[in-house]
Amino acid sequence: MLCAGKDSSSVVEWAQCPGERPQLLETQQSYETEWDMVNAVSFKKKPCQNGDGSLNHSHERSRWAFSFSTGVLRSITVKEEGWSFLVFKLKDSSASLPTLHFEKGGIREFLDALKRVALISESPDDETCLLVSTPNKALSQSFENLLDDNNYSLARKLRREPYLTTMGGFSKVTNYIYDVIRGTEEHQQRPPEEVADVLGEIIPGLEINQQEEPGFEVITRVDLGTRPQVRRREPLSADDWTKYQDQEGRMLNIPHLKHAIFKGGLCHAVRKEAWKFLLGYFSWDSTLEERKVLQRAKTDEYFRMKLQWKSVSEEQERRNSRLRDYRSLIQKDVNRTDRTNRFYEGIDNPGLVLLHDILMTYCMFDFDLGYVQGMSDLLSPILFVMENEVDAFWCFVSFMDQMHQNFEEQMQGMKTQLIQLSTLLRLLDLSFWNYLESQDSGYLYFCFRWLLIRFKRELNFQDVLRLWEVMWTGLPCQNFHLLVCCAILDSEKQKIMEENYGFNEILKHINELSMKLDIEEILQKSEGICLQIKTCKDLPNSISSILGLDTEAFSSDPTDCGSAPAVRATRRQDACSNGHGHLRENSHNSCKVAFIS
Repeated sequence: MLCAGKDSSSVVEWAQCPGERPQLLETQQSYETEWDMVNAVSFKKKPCQNGDGSLNHSHERSRWAFSFSTGVLRSITVKEEGWSFLVFKLKDSSASLPTLHFEKGGIREFLDALKRVALISESPDDETCLLVSTPNKALSQSFENLLDDNNYSLARKLRREPYLTTMGGFSKVTNYIYDVIRGTEEHQQRPPEEVADVLGEIIPGLEINQQEEPGFEVITRVDLGTRPQVRRREPLSADDWTKYQDQEGRMLNIPHLKHAIFKGGLCHAVRKEAWKFLLGYFSWDSTLEERKVLQRAKTDEYFRMKLQWKSVSEEQERRNSRLRDYRSLIQKDVNRTDRTNRFYEGIDNPGLVLLHDILMTYCMFDFDLGYVQGMSDLLSPILFVMENEVDAFWCFVSFMDQMHQNFEEQMQGMKTQLIQLSTLLRLLDLSFWNYLESQDSGYLYFCFRWLLIRFKRELNFQDVLRLWEVMWTGLPCQNFHLLVCCAILDSEKQKIMEENYGFNEILKHINELSMKLDIEEILQKSEGICLQIKTCKDLPNSISSILGLDTEAFSSDPTDCGSAPAVRATRRQDACSNGHGHLRENSHNSCKVAFIS
C-alpha cells in the first residue's frame, strides 16, 4: 500500500486488506489481497510510529505486516522462480526486509504505483535490479515558486504564449534547471532517467521520459556509412504544373509531381492552387467542376460559422469569458504577426482583418482548442498565398489537423517530437549527443520553438513558404521536419563543441540563429541524412518507426529522394526506443511511436 507518512513523505506499507482473515500466500485467491494502492496525493494518514522513514514492523495487524518510507529505499530486485517476487534493499544496509511474493501476479501494477512517488531506473550492472530515488521536494517547490508569476504556471504560459515562454521563460530559469539536473551530492550528474522525471514534475509541459516497464538496452553505435551528396532542383513552374493535369482538371502522376515539388518547391504563381492539394483541401483525383462545387459548399459553411461569433452581442460576450479571452488574445497576436510583410504592414490593413476573422471563425470550428498563441504564425503564410478568406481558412484547418497536438493543453505532440528528435540525433551523431548530455542539454529544449510552429520564426518569410510546401509532400519519409532539425544542429555542432558552450550558451546560440539559416542548404543536408539512414543495414526499429521506414518498400521509384535504389534495411524487431538512446524490450506488443507529420 502506498500512503503518506507524518511528514507527507510516501510510505510503502505491506499488509492485508481490511476485513481479510490472515492466510498463507499459497492459499490466496488473487494478488489483490496482498496489496492495494492509496493515491499518495490524498495524504491519507496511516499508523506509522517512526515517520522519519525507518523500518516499522507492526505486530498488531499480522506478523507479515511492515512499512517503510520510499525515501529509504535503495533498490528493488525483480526475480522469477516459478512466480515473480521482489527483493527490497534499503539505504541502511543493516536493515532487511522479507521477500515479497506475487504468486498470482501484480508486480507490474505495484511498480507502476511506486513510480508515481519515486524515480525508478535500471541498474547498469544488473538488468534485474531497479534503482530507486526520490525527487528533491524543496528544490521542486522553489522552482515552481520561481516560475509562478501571480499563480500563472509555466505549463499554462507554454499553452497560451508558447514561443515567448520557450525562449523568455527558459532563459530566466536556466540556472535553476542546471542545479536540478546537476545533482546535489559532490556535483555528480543525475542519471538521464532521473533528470527526465524531475523535469517532468517541475515543468509538466516538458515531460520527456515516461517509462512503462523496466528492462532497457543501450543502443550501440550504428555504422550509417557515408552521407550521400544530393542536389536540389529549380522550383516547379506554372507550365510544368499544367502538364500534370488532364482535360477535366484531374492531377496526373501524383508520385512524380510530389517528388518534383519536394526537390525544388513551387514557383509562387503555382502555390495558390497547389497548396490546396498538398494540404488536402482538394482531392488529387477531383475534377475542376467538382472542386468548384466543393468551394461553394465550403464558402457557405465558413460564413455560417463566421456569423456565429459576429452575431454575439456585447452583453452576451460579457457572460462568455472564454470567447472574450479568445478575441483578446487574437487581437493582440494579429497586431504583431508579420507586420514587416507588405501583406500585413500598416494601420487598418485588410490583411490583418482577414487574419483576425479567420482565427475567430476557427474558434467556432474547434471550440475545444479555440485559439492558442502561435496559431497566427501558422495562418499568416497560408493567407498570404491564398489571398482569399475562405480558401485560407480551409487550408488552415487542414494544416491544424497536422499540428493540433502541438497546441493542446497537455502538449503531447511536443513531448513526442522532442523524444523522437533526441533518438534521431543520438543515432546520427553520438559524440555530439553525448556532448549535449554532458552540458545538460540532451533533451533538446532549445528546439521547442522549431517544432511548435514549424520553423516559422527561424526563417525569412519566403523560405518558410518553400520549407512548408516541401514538407507537405510527405517525402521522403514521415517526420521529415525532425531531420530538418538534425540538419541544422549538424551545421552548428562544430561551433557549439569547439567553443565549449554550456547550457545557457547553447540556448542563446540556437535562439540567435533566427533569420540566419539557408533553407536550400538545410533541405539538401536533410535529404542526405534521410538517404544515409535508409541505406543503413542495421537500423534500430525505433528509428524505422519514427520515420515510417518499417512500412516502406524501397525501390528505384523517383519519389525515393531521387536517388539510386536504397538497400532495404534489416530491422531490430526486439526493441523500441524510449527516446533517450535506450531500447525498451517488448516481447508482447509491437513498437508504436506516435508522430506528427
